[in-house]
Amino acid sequence: MVAVHHRTVDVDGVRVFYREAGPADAPVLLLLHGYPTSSHMFRHLIPALAGHYRVIAPDHIGFGRSSAPDVADFDYTFDALTEVPSGFLTTLGVHRYAIYVQDYGAPIGWRLALANPDAILGVVSQNGNAYEAGFVPDFWAPIWAYGSNRSAENEARMRPALGRDAVEWQYTHGVPDISLIDPDAWEHDLALLARPGIDRAQLALFGDYAGNRALYPAVHEWVRSSHVPVLAIWGRNDEIFAAAGAEAFRGDAPDAQIVLLDGGHFLLESHLDEVADAVIGFRPRVLRAAGVG
Repeated sequence: MVAVHHRTVDVDGVRVFYREAGPADAPVLLLLHGYPTSSHMFRHLIPALAGHYRVIAPDHIGFGRSSAPDVADFDYTFDALTEVPSGFLTTLGVHRYAIYVQDYGAPIGWRLALANPDAILGVVSQNGNAYEAGFVPDFWAPIWAYGSNRSAENEARMRPALGRDAVEWQYTHGVPDISLIDPDAWEHDLALLARPGIDRAQLALFGDYAGNRALYPAVHEWVRSSHVPVLAIWGRNDEIFAAAGAEAFRGDAPDAQIVLLDGGHFLLESHLDEVADAVIGFRPRVLRAAGVG
């Protein structure tokens, strides 16, 4: 049985919960989760990778078991969410690492990379967008509207995204056999979303999401100029981030490895083994980036 540690550390006055496994001298892989979940989404992937990487998976502020301050006390923006993992890595003494990004984890990962490009040894994007081609228009239209005008009417259009039907749909859409999806995954998320004040925090992030698009040109330039190794492994049936978002990485990283699997947004729930095998196979490229091997 792989030893997975569940720890908490204080970073600039907030509590960060994280899961960690693997040898201390292995290359670090930072797992950055999406909405509406937490490091819980990596609960099966962590032990699968722990023999190959030092795997570290924090919960973002407002998610999982990390601090969830009121919107009056914390600025729920992607800039602010990124400041915490930056301080978190410093606290843990981690200076170079690869990132595994999914959904919200992508804009956080891109900010970390742009702030300290030399720290990043590789990018694994699992349904983590960096290109306009990745946006599914029908899904994103109400989010763009809310970002440009946070009216009561536009907020009302967004609130269903916090509810049971939308959260369950994120796990089951695009999955040919939904009996493979553990219902506890979305029940876990729903319980945490139901905490007092979390709705306001999540609405603030919905409103801020459009600002992530402005980062994309800088991200593309970083990928091109750094020659950072890229693995884009995607559920090809994702109706949030289209598979074209995975394929777009090749425009800036011609050597990018693109893997499209017959799944949806939360690919680890249905295709754990395939994802784990691909990320393990990616390790030699991370080691070369680190100057090892």
